[in-house]
Amino acid sequence: YMSDSLVINVTGRETRVALIEQGALAELYIERQSECGTVGNIYKGRVSKVLPGMQSAFVDIGLERDAFLYVSEVHDTLEELERLDTSDDGDEKAEDSELVASGGEADGDVDGNVDPVVTEASPSADRDRVSQAKIEDLLNQGQEVLVQVVKEPLGTKGARITSHVSMPGRFLVFLPTVDHIGISRKIASREERSRLRQIVREFRSEHNFSGGVIVRTAAGGRSKEDIIGDLSYFHQVWTGIRQRTESNPPPTVVYQEESLVAKLVRDFLTTDYSAIRIDNAEEYGRVVKLVERIMPDLASRVRQYTKGFPIFDEYGIQDEIDKALRPKVWLKSGGYIVINHTEALVAIDVNTGRYVGKRTGRLEDTILKTNLEAVKEIARQFRLRDLGGIIVLDLIDMEERKNRQKVFQAMEQELRRDRSPSKAIQVADVGLIIVTRKRVKQTLERQLTEPCPYCSGSGTIKSMSTICYEILAEVQKIRGDLNGQGIVLRVNPDIVRALQEEERGVLRDLRATLGRDLTLKPDARLHHEQFDVMAM
Repeated sequence: YMSDSLVINVTGRETRVALIEQGALAELYIERQSECGTVGNIYKGRVSKVLPGMQSAFVDIGLERDAFLYVSEVHDTLEELERLDTSDDGDEKAEDSELVASGGEADGDVDGNVDPVVTEASPSADRDRVSQAKIEDLLNQGQEVLVQVVKEPLGTKGARITSHVSMPGRFLVFLPTVDHIGISRKIASREERSRLRQIVREFRSEHNFSGGVIVRTAAGGRSKEDIIGDLSYFHQVWTGIRQRTESNPPPTVVYQEESLVAKLVRDFLTTDYSAIRIDNAEEYGRVVKLVERIMPDLASRVRQYTKGFPIFDEYGIQDEIDKALRPKVWLKSGGYIVINHTEALVAIDVNTGRYVGKRTGRLEDTILKTNLEAVKEIARQFRLRDLGGIIVLDLIDMEERKNRQKVFQAMEQELRRDRSPSKAIQVADVGLIIVTRKRVKQTLERQLTEPCPYCSGSGTIKSMSTICYEILAEVQKIRGDLNGQGIVLRVNPDIVRALQEEERGVLRDLRATLGRDLTLKPDARLHHEQFDVMAM
């Protein structure tokens, strides 16, 4: 099996990208034509409601629900729109200000969709002025605004948006709505900093190109062409955005985030990857071009997969996906974990299962071993299923405190490899670990499954006996109103069988209660819990 690689499956309807780490499926990204993700997209929207009490606003950007804009994410928009019209270069007052790379965001490890954190790092007095401002002074109902989606709409919540628009490139992050050049702190050399700043400045004045740029750590030591490559790409994209902004009424998309594959290749591709395998000729061509542009030395690692056998089956990925939709995950040692989603949190239970260790071994060691293995698997499942919010891990109880500590440290260690910000807390007395994890996309379960229509997502329906007794109670209630010759009872075929076999007594009581003919009529279209009583 391959070490680290990207396996890409493209059909006309959907694109699936599997991220393989150390031979195991680590993350899965799915983009369907019908429901392309919105994070990173830029919209010209219209303010539909301003909520002074919550210091936020709802903005119509053309999605099913209005998007949510918080006061700290608002620019002084009127000035912005004026600036869009007059694309002069602005004075470079923030010349040598350094970029505070908050949360490492601007340092080449921006996660799939650049968090607005990047822009918060640009030291603009503008931001401070706005932070005192009130939402009702900045926005009015009906006003047009340019915004970017930061968080997908989830469940009943609308998308989260910001007016601090940012676009990540390979070496730079482009901030169209501020006027400032920042350089990642991690580029320490004075000469290198001024060389990079010089390249950006020359480009800006040559092309009369306004907008801010943050130079990412990855730019250190790269050639002038590399940097210019990013800049001309931004220039072209931004020109397009401005044209669409001027010519289309809101709500409208003015910039669509790059395709899923382009985004992942841009963010993940490092020399650690031994291969990128793609089963679609067109997408293969596109990826080769992209890799040649951003990391030419790796172009030879992009391969087209041409066997007739589905690529996800060939590499055992489909099996992993199927397993990731089931609540139970087996561990190599024979123990297992169970993952349950509830409205408020995700609960994960660890069990020893078949594994109880060697006869001679101490039970405590067995349990420690199972817990350690479970923690590793749980961290993998976080990424694979993209579990978020509050996650409670109920581990197997251990007597010794040092063992509990070992397991907790192992959990913290595993979480460091996770690109989603997460934090673990130990509740020592009861053997629980609580993890909070930020979720950026929808969980795998949400993407690939829907609640069962039969049990309305609860996972249970009333038992046969319960339904038989309910029928009896109902008939007793209405018998006075039935003045026909006989009664037809229409029920699901399984209930007919139950009434004729294990619940024969109920059927006898029904006939006795009615004192007249009773005909059972099986109807497969009826839900188990439904029944009809009709007079003949």
